[in-house]
Amino acid sequence: MRAVLALLLILSAGGANAADWFSQGHGRAPTKDTVYVCHGYTCRIVTPVRFDPAEVARIAGKLADKPPDAAAEREAVSLAVQTFETMVGARIGTEADLPGMQFGRGADDQMDCIDEATNTTALLTLLAENGHLTRHRVEWPSARGFFFDGRYPHATAVLKDVETGEKWAIDSWPRANAKPPVVEPLKVWKRGRGGALES
Repeated sequence: MRAVLALLLILSAGGANAADWFSQGHGRAPTKDTVYVCHGYTCRIVTPVRFDPAEVARIAGKLADKPPDAAAEREAVSLAVQTFETMVGARIGTEADLPGMQFGRGADDQMDCIDEATNTTALLTLLAENGHLTRHRVEWPSARGFFFDGRYPHATAVLKDVETGEKWAIDSWPRANAKPPVVEPLKVWKRGRGGALES
């Protein structure tokens, strides 16, 4: 039920920015060196993870080189998500997080799409706070599916291309921890059928 309520909030959010997501009580807003990682399904567990400057630089990776265009920046973001999940997984025990929703498993080391969307949004915000996102703005997460349309609910983090205005899904939920996230135009992602309640 908590996941459904969270998805309803996402669906009603419109064009709110990422800061509004955290101000509404979803996880805790990141700082320039700390991310509050959601796990255990729908932010049931929130664990602070602090990074020193060298670790922030490691996560940023190719973003520190100021990619020449938005497409290159998104590729660097994908790598940053993978590095972030590798580091976080080793620290808090979520390295075994499997793709999708894992019914019947001990949940503390697993993440649903609300956890993933919140964590990726927090990471993207940390990167922006440290000056590593110049071609995109971090947006409030987006959702698709609501049972009545024949689809399971599902959420994703979102970046907005500051030049074209196009929004992009950065969705780490469909793949295992530290694997490349799904990166695709949000309008394409919105047409998908996979959702947070699928096994």
